[in-house]
Amino acid sequence: MFRVLIIEDDEIIAKAIEKQARAWGYEVLRIEDFKEVIPIFVQFKPHLVLLDISLPFYNGYHWCTEIRKVSKVPIMFISSSADNMNIVMAMNMGGDDFIAKPFDLNVLISKIQALLRRSYDFAGQSALLEHVGVILDKDNLSITYESRTVGLTKNEGKIMIVLMEQAGKCVSRDAIIKRLWESDHYIDDNTLTVNVTRLRKKLEEIGIVNFIVTQKGVGYRIR
Repeated sequence: MFRVLIIEDDEIIAKAIEKQARAWGYEVLRIEDFKEVIPIFVQFKPHLVLLDISLPFYNGYHWCTEIRKVSKVPIMFISSSADNMNIVMAMNMGGDDFIAKPFDLNVLISKIQALLRRSYDFAGQSALLEHVGVILDKDNLSITYESRTVGLTKNEGKIMIVLMEQAGKCVSRDAIIKRLWESDHYIDDNTLTVNVTRLRKKLEEIGIVNFIVTQKGVGYRIR
């Protein structure tokens, strides 16, 4: 089932969209706390976002930019500000489609279906992992925290994926080595230590301190 996130502050419009989308079999979530858009986005892992331009606190352009820092999820703008300048700006900010208010709900559903077909084969799998506000994008191997992003090497990315998939649990050094190199033969144990040290430094660059904890004699875990 595809998940649709509605970021629309007009409750009547948002509820009407939600009802129609649910009738078509979509799982739907309406944003109600417009200060917590990104945490809700990461937790819900939507396959498509419906985004208004005029919103409380920050406008839709801001949230489109923030979402694009962590995800390639298709974004459809829904707005009464449908002049050419706003449409062009929405697309330049990372939007994938635009529908002007007022709109027919059946037309909106048709556009949602078309955008989902273009964006996914049969089912969309989220490339994001999140833990205590730290967001890992498995596709582009990057970490985002409080709007700051840092890129990772292939090995650093694999280490983060292993640890975040097992958040809070200790992962043995042997298990990480096998995941990284698909073999435990001819691998210097220092190689893993060096990679973890570099990874920690990158995390510290964007304010993530003491995130990877060493379990002496066993392996690593994230707090």
